[in-house]
Amino acid sequence: MKSSQPLSPAFAPSPSLLDNARILITGGTGSFGKEFVKTVLARYPSIKRLVIFSRDELKQFEMAQQFNGAEHKCIRYFIGDVRDEARLRRALEGIDIVVHAAALKQVPAAEYNPFECIKTNVLGAQNLIEACLDNGVQRVVALSTDKAAAPSNLYGATTLCSDKLFVAANNLKGSRDVRFSVVRYGNVMGSRGSVIPFFLEKRKTGVLPITDPTMTRFNISLQEGVEMVLWSIEHALGGEILVPKIPSYRLIDVAQAIGPDCEHPVVGVRPGEKIHEEMITSSDSHNTVDLGQYYAILPSGAATIRTYCETRGVKLVEPGFCYNSGTNDRFLSVDDLRELISTHVAGDGATRIDLGRDSRPPLDSGLRAVPELRTVAVA
Repeated sequence: MKSSQPLSPAFAPSPSLLDNARILITGGTGSFGKEFVKTVLARYPSIKRLVIFSRDELKQFEMAQQFNGAEHKCIRYFIGDVRDEARLRRALEGIDIVVHAAALKQVPAAEYNPFECIKTNVLGAQNLIEACLDNGVQRVVALSTDKAAAPSNLYGATTLCSDKLFVAANNLKGSRDVRFSVVRYGNVMGSRGSVIPFFLEKRKTGVLPITDPTMTRFNISLQEGVEMVLWSIEHALGGEILVPKIPSYRLIDVAQAIGPDCEHPVVGVRPGEKIHEEMITSSDSHNTVDLGQYYAILPSGAATIRTYCETRGVKLVEPGFCYNSGTNDRFLSVDDLRELISTHVAGDGATRIDLGRDSRPPLDSGLRAVPELRTVAVA
């Protein structure tokens, strides 16, 4: 991920906080957790402890085949649920850095099972905050989602609540040396349950169902997400919601990249889905700064914002600024998507997307006409 502006002198390199650190990642057996662990083990060989905290023993067993304790002496696997505060407190003993990736993330499942989503995403977040405050943790980075901005579904609403809890946790720290921050980004390419693996699997049927031909989403790779979290651990002052500058794609272009010869019936938007996603709303513009590589939504308060800008040497964005996947100035073309999918999702070559090249230019902020699509009714 390249920065459009140079970072200010305040971001000059310094000895890493991750050297000799003790790290715990909740939801550590997920797609992000595996990439994070792989990166940390390769980049910080002196790390003292790396705890994978999750509730699924089978996923932990499977992950341990790749990252085992015999080869990586720092690795620990803890069975536990963020709903269980007592277990969190025990797991966090001696931990310096926490990355919070545990969440219920499936939009339809959250709509059907709302309080289960609340118990994990909201109550679990507060449990983690309390346990971190009481165990001397120094850095906490929570993963968020574009669905938390102006949420239209329960998953987004619970993540917005979680974001607010982590930002407000900086008001509770007292004299403790701890910083809580949030990273918010779009759909992770190839992550479990996302549209690209779904389309790759459905391609063999000859039918790739489209919810809406104009639907757009932000896109980020797993590695870019990991780099953002590592950046936040090193540089966040506490209270920021960090947002990356990333491209968008249209769902119909993903279908065209994966299955150009497939049927693309329009099946309608699922409950709680948006046509376009936002990561920064216009109402956030009054406390959003441009860091070059990222945006940062700051806690409200003129004094807080002024101090942050002076410390970082940055400025607020223009009033009314918003960051929307449909009006983004960077869009991935069909060719871009095909290459990214081959690299990041089907990278072993077994399922590589080796179809005819698409000569259409990259999409700009205007909407290109879409192919004629068949609409079907669904139960």
